[in-house]
Amino acid sequence: MDGLSIRKVIDQATSGSIRIPAFQRGFVWDAERVAYLMDSIYKGYPFGALILWRTKEQLQSERQLGPFVLPQNDPDYPIDYVLDGQQRLTSIFGVFQSDITPQETVEWNKVYFDFEASPDLQESQFIALSDEKVDPEKHFPIGTFFNVTAYRKATEHLGPEKLELIDKVQAEFKEATIPVQSIETDNRAKVAIVFERVNRMGVELDTLQLLSAWTWSEEFDLQERFNDLAEDLRPFGFEDVGEDTNLLLRCCAAIIAHDASPSALIGLNGAEVRTRFQEIENGIKGAVDFLRKNLNVESLNNLPYATLIVALSAFFATPGTTAVKYTDAQRKQLLRWFWRSCFSRRYSAGVLRNMNRDIAEAVALRTKGSSSIDQIAASVDSDYFLNQSFSVGTVSTRTFVLLLAQETPLSFVSGSPITLASVLQNYNRNEFHHLYPRAYLKQQGVKAENINALVNFAFMSSQDNKTLGGVAPSVYRQTMDVKATPKILEKSLCPASLFEDDFEKFSNERAARLVSKAKELIADQ
Repeated sequence: MDGLSIRKVIDQATSGSIRIPAFQRGFVWDAERVAYLMDSIYKGYPFGALILWRTKEQLQSERQLGPFVLPQNDPDYPIDYVLDGQQRLTSIFGVFQSDITPQETVEWNKVYFDFEASPDLQESQFIALSDEKVDPEKHFPIGTFFNVTAYRKATEHLGPEKLELIDKVQAEFKEATIPVQSIETDNRAKVAIVFERVNRMGVELDTLQLLSAWTWSEEFDLQERFNDLAEDLRPFGFEDVGEDTNLLLRCCAAIIAHDASPSALIGLNGAEVRTRFQEIENGIKGAVDFLRKNLNVESLNNLPYATLIVALSAFFATPGTTAVKYTDAQRKQLLRWFWRSCFSRRYSAGVLRNMNRDIAEAVALRTKGSSSIDQIAASVDSDYFLNQSFSVGTVSTRTFVLLLAQETPLSFVSGSPITLASVLQNYNRNEFHHLYPRAYLKQQGVKAENINALVNFAFMSSQDNKTLGGVAPSVYRQTMDVKATPKILEKSLCPASLFEDDFEKFSNERAARLVSKAKELIADQ
């Protein structure tokens, strides 16, 4: 692994040969973290390498180096784009360079060596300070280390001991090297893979963010169009779709290339994306409308998998102001595909393979009238509801909630209709509560995993839950509307045995009802 001195890094960034591509996020480190980086450099601790991509072709869209606007590079020389290590590079450049004025006032780059700090291996001897907090007798501005004139002026008032110490500190920084790994290629697919692997945070296709930076020209601001789409979807509770860049880019690739892979997105023609963006918007809006009207989905958080929107958007993508007119048979196929995908955990593994198959089948369903989109193996048994705990972020819980929502449930106390749009848009744990109260079951010695099983939950407001209290169902039944109770149970897929205070019997009978409903949703018709 090669290394660059701090002086070399400053010179290359100042000349514009080291640059930040637009697909990188902005500078996010705070002053304390920058100061700790300086301490690590001083003490010789490992602080990570820079990964640079060397290319002769300048990207159309770039990002500033933190608050610093870099000059144009000499076109006769290659450019080194930062694929990893941007936060460290920006920190080092911001602290030590003295040639470029920042576009905005920042405090994080004013780092000082603290003469009074203990030379402890753990604690930092460097601190970022605002001007009014600086004590010249105690704090030395390390930003002068690579500027001879500024350093000489900053050391004029120091006594022999402090001068000797700060000279040693300066020497450590002048001798320090920053580890650098470099790839030299004009193959953007290779760059995409490198970027994805060094930035992977458990979300597949992060590389799509990178690819968007070079697929579209500056004449067409994709992010701005996505922001507009988010605003269009906000009244319907789906603004998160417009704010999820990865999801939207998948939809773009699905609609234009019928392929959601990174390689397909690389191959997209920027002009075609601009020309067909109305088609992309129609596809996404059509998918949202279908989910709301046919499945009572009121927000992206309701979906067991956000990626279910991708294939749906490919089905509903049409040019101009036209809309897809689908038959009842096509609607039923899409619904079976949706439920089978949820109950089979289709997008928990083999995501790209399954997504591309579903995209192809969705397009076939639209263009040919029928397809095999719903031919997915899926099965449901009582264990699904008996052995999985209620947690709003899990696939099983979101599937369970949507299953209940298909019955248009009633308020458990009054029997009045639940406003599903409001409840599901503000999707959180407070709208779902135990049918057998937790406190009651704890007194019976029931294990926590059984108390919190899916089978023991229903739509119920916090106020209704308080009204019922932590008592046996046979007791809280007295607070419920007598005439409405049978309908409440029916709409909640609950057996009458709820009020027999036999939790095991109730659990098995309710699980059977839930399984029956699930099988109805995934069954061939």
